[in-house]
Amino acid sequence: MGQKTDFVFDAVGVGIGPFNLSVAALAEPLIGLRTRFFDRKKEFRWHPGLLFPEATIQVSFLKDLVTLVDPKNSYSFLSFLSEHKRLYRFIIANFPRVTRIEFEQYFQWVCGSLPNLEFGCGVEAISYDGKTLIVEPSQQRLRARNVILGTGLSPIIPECAQPYIGPTVFHACDYLSHDLAVKGKRVAVIGGGQTGAEVVYHLLSDDQSSPHQLFWVSRRPNFLPLDESPFANELFTPSYSDYFFQLLPEQRVTFLAEQKFLSDGISGELLEKIYRRMYELDFLQGGGGLRSLHPGRELIAMSRDADGWTLTLRDRLSGQVESLNVNIVILCTGLEFKMPDFLYPLAGRISLEGNNFKVRQDFSIEWDGPDSIKIYAQNAARHSRGIADPNLSLMAWRSATIINSLMGKCVYDIDESSTVFDWHTRHSHAKMEAL
Repeated sequence: MGQKTDFVFDAVGVGIGPFNLSVAALAEPLIGLRTRFFDRKKEFRWHPGLLFPEATIQVSFLKDLVTLVDPKNSYSFLSFLSEHKRLYRFIIANFPRVTRIEFEQYFQWVCGSLPNLEFGCGVEAISYDGKTLIVEPSQQRLRARNVILGTGLSPIIPECAQPYIGPTVFHACDYLSHDLAVKGKRVAVIGGGQTGAEVVYHLLSDDQSSPHQLFWVSRRPNFLPLDESPFANELFTPSYSDYFFQLLPEQRVTFLAEQKFLSDGISGELLEKIYRRMYELDFLQGGGGLRSLHPGRELIAMSRDADGWTLTLRDRLSGQVESLNVNIVILCTGLEFKMPDFLYPLAGRISLEGNNFKVRQDFSIEWDGPDSIKIYAQNAARHSRGIADPNLSLMAWRSATIINSLMGKCVYDIDESSTVFDWHTRHSHAKMEAL
């Protein structure tokens, strides 16, 4: 759908994942806010390469696109259940967690209900002409006062694996798209977080097509659980995000390292399922030689061999080196922020902290343009907002913060004062200790 170049949008969103979809859903009822969101994909998909039937979201279903800032919004997860006549069944089923498949269905339902989304249309460049931002989707040239970036994170590929990416060496984000034939093969899973655990469980679960050997390698000293205790979850609140934002950069770095397993551990239910499956294989099905666990090791080199790959691992405690010979390597090595290519026309004008955007309190990034023209960034502020930034927990709150900034007034109430910790007092103490 083309637009006249003299028409100015209040905001154009680039990328339609859950975060920008949240902004679109909260923006839709607001009269006078002119928005449009673009995505290169032909339809909404939520990490399709990892959409295992048994995979669940790690947060409450109330942390959906809108509920925590607008419980009456018609794009809530409960509205989705009601619309599809499954609300009573959902309650009776008493799921401990919602499956990612059902949450993707919810996201797709919202996409089908919103008029301000355009799929199959990637943005090629964003520039500034002295008056407005110029956004260039496929065969279009639009003007916008503001842009909201929601393009997601990029796979982290270990340097030693980069020359070999292909059908038998790949990042886990593409796992299900490979249609792997692992029966009788030797498979290495590199990474001990939630994704690595989900891939391991999937490989162990199929009695008919299981690998001959499965090696699970992790830099971590053990396969460690996600901390989901109540006081840990206080760090996934707006109050803590604001507190973290006020800390000094060196304090943030320290806190992020200390809090790693509050957001990057493995869910307890999945660890139990994996352990029980290994028990079944060892004692009930006679498949004890199927798997081999290698915590505390890091992948330092790899090379081709006759029928696959030789992996060189180093014990992080002793420094001892060992080798694995495998046919398939699945890299569950995480994701990272990278500046999108379409921002290169503005790259020299954007302020960075290391490799990250310098993000303001309203989630706009610092650049040398006028204050009235803003570029907002979704999922790009972990370094300045804390471990909750990539998580669904603060999705609706962050979207409402962005919308309030766009509108220049408090459209959504984002004041969350209910917390067991006095973060304001702690911030004052942190500042005094740093002096």
